[in-house]
Amino acid sequence: MAVQPEGTPCWADAMFSDVEGAKRFYSDVLGWTFGESSSEYGNYTQAYAGGKAVAAVVPPMPGQEGQSQWCLYFASPDAAATAGKIRENGGEVLMEPMQVGDFGTMCLAREPSGAVFGVWQAGTHEGFEAVATPGAYCWAEVFTREPEKADTFLSAVFPYRMKQMQDQAVDFRMFDVGDDTVLGRMKMTDDFPPEVPSYINVYFTVDDCDQAVERAVKLGGVLRFGPMTSPFGRFAALSDPQGADFSVIDITTTQGEMPTATDV
Repeated sequence: MAVQPEGTPCWADAMFSDVEGAKRFYSDVLGWTFGESSSEYGNYTQAYAGGKAVAAVVPPMPGQEGQSQWCLYFASPDAAATAGKIRENGGEVLMEPMQVGDFGTMCLAREPSGAVFGVWQAGTHEGFEAVATPGAYCWAEVFTREPEKADTFLSAVFPYRMKQMQDQAVDFRMFDVGDDTVLGRMKMTDDFPPEVPSYINVYFTVDDCDQAVERAVKLGGVLRFGPMTSPFGRFAALSDPQGADFSVIDITTTQGEMPTATDV
C-alpha cells in the first residue's frame, strides 16, 4: 500500500510484558504469523496476516511493564510539524519525533481528553500492507468522556472533515480525509468504570466474530461487549490476557440501515 494521506490511521502496535504469550494469543485469535524480532529496535516484532504486515508487538520500555495497550498511529508528512500542532492545540508530546532507521519517524502523544496515539512519517515502512481483510486492521474509535476536547484537537491537528451521527442514543462523530471516513469518536457512557481513561479502540477484521470471541475467551481473553450485529458488521469488544483492549469485526455480516450523519 502507498503512503497514506495525512491523518489516516496507518499502523498499530502494542507493548507486552509477555511477548511470546501475546504472539500465541493473537496467532490463535486473528491468525497472525510473526517475523523475526529486531534486537536493534528493541525486539520489535511485526505481525502478518496472509503474508502482509498488519501490526507489531514489542516488549515494554523500562518502567512501563504491565501496561499493555494498542497504539494507533496516524500518517503525517512531517512528524515534527505534527508534534508542533499537537502542542499548540493542548496535546502532550510523550515521545519526541524519533527517526527509526530508514523505516520512518515516529512520535507518541496524548490528546487533551487523555487518549494516547502515535504519529508516523513513513520512510521505507509505509504502514499497513493490508486493511479490512481477515487479521488486518479495519477501523478505530476514540472513546472519551470529553468529546468537545477531542473533536477540537483532532480537527486542528489533522485535516479532518467532521460528521455527527444522527442518533439520540449515542454521541458519535466521524472524521473524514477526502472522501474516506477514517476514524470514529464515541462519548463514553456511565457503563465505563470511572477509572478507565480515554483510549483508542482498534478493530481487527475476522471471518467469524463469534468464533474469534470463543477462541479469545478460551485463551484467557475477556469479552467486554457483544457480539452484536450492526449496519457496519458483527463485532465484539475484548481484552487480551495482558489487558490490552481491542475489537474484532466481521464486516460481511451486517444488519439494519446505515445511520445518517450530518456535516459539522
